[in-house]
Amino acid sequence: MTSDNRDAEQYEGAEDNLAETLAAVDDTLAEQRAMALRQGLEDYDLDDDDAALLAGLSVGEDGIEYLPALPVVAIVGRPNVGKSALVNRILGRREAVVEDTPGVTRDRVTYKAEWMDRRFTVVDTGGWEPDAKGIDRSVALQAEIAIDLCDVVIFVVDAMVGATSTDEHVVKLLRKSGKPVFLVANKIDDARHEPEAAVLWNLGLGEPHPVSAIHGRGVADLLDAVMGVLPSVSAVAKQEIGGPRRVAILGRPNVGKSSLLNKAAGEERVVVNELAGTTRDPVDEVVDVGGKLWRFIDTAGIRRRVHLQQGADFYASLRTTAALEKAEVAVVMLDVSEPISEQDIRIIDLVLDSGRALVLAFNKWDRLSDDDMEDIERRRYLEREIEQDLAHVAWAPRVNMSARTGRHLDKLVPALETALDSWDQRIPTGKFNAFLSELVNEHPHPLRGGKQPRILFGTQASTRPPTFVLFTTGFLDPGYRRFIQRRLRELFGFEGSPIVINMRVREKRQR
Repeated sequence: MTSDNRDAEQYEGAEDNLAETLAAVDDTLAEQRAMALRQGLEDYDLDDDDAALLAGLSVGEDGIEYLPALPVVAIVGRPNVGKSALVNRILGRREAVVEDTPGVTRDRVTYKAEWMDRRFTVVDTGGWEPDAKGIDRSVALQAEIAIDLCDVVIFVVDAMVGATSTDEHVVKLLRKSGKPVFLVANKIDDARHEPEAAVLWNLGLGEPHPVSAIHGRGVADLLDAVMGVLPSVSAVAKQEIGGPRRVAILGRPNVGKSSLLNKAAGEERVVVNELAGTTRDPVDEVVDVGGKLWRFIDTAGIRRRVHLQQGADFYASLRTTAALEKAEVAVVMLDVSEPISEQDIRIIDLVLDSGRALVLAFNKWDRLSDDDMEDIERRRYLEREIEQDLAHVAWAPRVNMSARTGRHLDKLVPALETALDSWDQRIPTGKFNAFLSELVNEHPHPLRGGKQPRILFGTQASTRPPTFVLFTTGFLDPGYRRFIQRRLRELFGFEGSPIVINMRVREKRQR
């Protein structure tokens, strides 16, 4: 029995009128009620992040509250040049940890920072591949992802070592990006070492900023300079919805990803071969499907866990992960002629971890005959596999298709549009709190240790994916949070999009 089914049995009553109750709630009364709940939070201990979340909400013309997109500063550089030390110095606390673990390129950690009353996001790029033969490619990939997803780049170089060939490789990417770049000459612990920084003028990125991340020397001047060019609202995080939506095509090797791109493009855009692993690098193509333009990204098939891969497969997996981070929705293709494997589930979980919208495409239906008993049996077992192995993504739209023949390719567009609409969906704060109130009244959280945690206030902090923040008096059981997610889907849809529910447990102020 799946966790969602257990939640349903535990919390559902015989007859549920939550939907009818919410439909009858007046929007004005709901907003007034939410405002009263929000004011009630003043009796509880809130930290700076809580205050920023509540104070940063702005009401749009549609009556929905929006959070401004904080500008993003990415810190890039070779291993052991002091990137994480600089992050810790900017944050004013020990947060970032340097760990040279091969193949953890996805684990770039973001932190909220503040300087001179300005809030921004710092991205620490860690997890470098220390293989001497492949480090340039790994460094270039890591830097490219970080640059694409930021507003300003801080490029850290070890001034005591000087510029290396790897540094010069990253400089080429920085020049192409057009992003503001601040060159940091780190490990300048005193004035005697400052001449070492002057040598870095040769990189062609302008004046190097002499800094000692460990001791804090020069960091304040660096941040002052960064604030001078950092936008008040991120130009990257606040991307317009217009233009071709970005669709990453993922799946195991030889599942039909390249065939789908070729059929959508109407030409042999990428090589298709029965040999698994033909595609190595992500291939972008703007295609017209269903009368709309889409940017399809064909990716390399993911064979197994990244840290177990070697050579070309290792870098192909890293590039696939990078393509997913740049996409808005992922189409995970599964071969209906084969059982759903652990690798299929791992790829789906990769999409869920990335927070992207999700569409499941069951490919190669042309191989299943309506007359052959083995094919009929395979269809029956497939439905059982979907019910058992994919229960955690039962909300994702399904498309049964044949990429080779183009069968049902037109059905992919409505599925993509549904998933993206859910990914962008917002629920007004008043309606969300009315939903929470009715839900708790009908199905209160069970007692834990003689206490029952209460939900004080809730708001949707962001979209892409829809992320909700609950202020509570105690920790909510994982089962109860999944129950809230499931009821959100039942009432508001969110088909094709993951839902994130974060908790902020707060205690009442002492009188």
